[in-house]
Amino acid sequence: MHTELHASQLQADTLLLHPQYVLLKSGLATDHAVLVEDGRFRDVGPRALLDARYAPIPALALPGKLVMPGMIDGHHHLTQSFGKSLAYGEPSEIFRRVWVPLESSLDDEFVHQSAKLAALESLRGGFTTVCDAGTRAKGEIGAVASATAEAGLRCVLGIICNDGGNQSTPGQREAILAQAQRFMADYGTHALVHPSLAISIPEAASDAMLATVTRLCAEAGIIFQTHVNEHLASVERSVVARGLRPLEHLASVGALGPQTLIAHGTMVTPAELLLLKSTDTAVSYNPVASAWKGNAVAPATLMAAMGIRFALGTDSTRSDAFRLLDAAEAAQKYAFAMQIGDTSSGGGWTWLDHATHEGARAIGLGGRIGEIAADKQADFLIVDVDTPELCTSVDLTWDLVRLAQRDQIVASFVGGRLRLFKGWPVDWDARALMRQVADKAHAAIARAPIQRLHPTAGEHRRRVLAGSSVYPARSDLR
Repeated sequence: MHTELHASQLQADTLLLHPQYVLLKSGLATDHAVLVEDGRFRDVGPRALLDARYAPIPALALPGKLVMPGMIDGHHHLTQSFGKSLAYGEPSEIFRRVWVPLESSLDDEFVHQSAKLAALESLRGGFTTVCDAGTRAKGEIGAVASATAEAGLRCVLGIICNDGGNQSTPGQREAILAQAQRFMADYGTHALVHPSLAISIPEAASDAMLATVTRLCAEAGIIFQTHVNEHLASVERSVVARGLRPLEHLASVGALGPQTLIAHGTMVTPAELLLLKSTDTAVSYNPVASAWKGNAVAPATLMAAMGIRFALGTDSTRSDAFRLLDAAEAAQKYAFAMQIGDTSSGGGWTWLDHATHEGARAIGLGGRIGEIAADKQADFLIVDVDTPELCTSVDLTWDLVRLAQRDQIVASFVGGRLRLFKGWPVDWDARALMRQVADKAHAAIARAPIQRLHPTAGEHRRRVLAGSSVYPARSDLR
């Protein structure tokens, strides 16, 4: 019998949950219970065993529900999310024409508000953790940190350490590193914000800075982030400037290793795949970014077979975890599997794994999150699987990849605390924030020196019907 669930039932300090399904690291389990206490999973196992062990605790029955780990966005730019539709139809490397000008126009207040809205989008989409690769906005990175913490989202937060290349001076490098070390100290023990150091692209930093930042991350047990081999232009630019492809450049200065997370990796040679494997460097596989503004798709199925660690990332496109799972599989099918007759293309489970526990390993939090297991942080979702689309399922794991939707997420928990119920925060006014950001977003876009090359959909239609060039002579399309 389907019974209505209320938010108040999920806000106790201790919860003994009886879902119909639990998604464990090993796969789906039935007749299991989950004990959540003090922000962690205290016990997970057969229902009868936990009921006997914790008899005084009233159990909460969740028929037709799945308890699964919260999903992980392995690559995000929280302060770009409000301008995501600026990317539509644009050629690659829009960071030069859109993102850098946009972020440089933001003040601390709007950085905070837009990052909090992006955090809300992530939570609504089933992400309980995002890995942010750093903002170029002026001001204090604390505005982003406080925004994600207020929203209740776990965040691996990068601070950008670009020094401009090999022409930088020791004084410039020392100032950047001092700021980075203060950032690591400030957030080293934070409950929800986990510090990371980042360099936008390898050639944006000196070889000395790349080597030092990577070493600092290794010593601190945190991750180093950079964008690598994303577009043909970026690969060629690196070859011209350094005589090396971006990934080779990182290897030459000792900047690969277990502490390093490269974003994209869509254009990797066989030798570079072996380099990733031998150094245990992790990758963020961002399939929606490939569809929206990329030149290629990362060979994620091959990476999985080789044992290369990788997470799934949105790259601030759309923060919908179930649609990301579908895109992750579909991109592999279109780019690689069809032509070789691989009808499985990961078998469904591959993409769930890399959105959860494998994603946690890639972003440096494998010991804390990513699975429903005793002593892990209780970051999880309650998902309604008693739906017309799933009620006849014979393979619920694969159905979660292909058929599940964001609106099936009943509740989102981070650190054992209910953050969203049926898509909305339980302890702050999301609609007020939406109004604030909406009021400021168009003004921020208007004042930024953005150069768009593709018209909006309405203008594109008008030009096509008029028989004129789609791309205007002057690219001033705000």
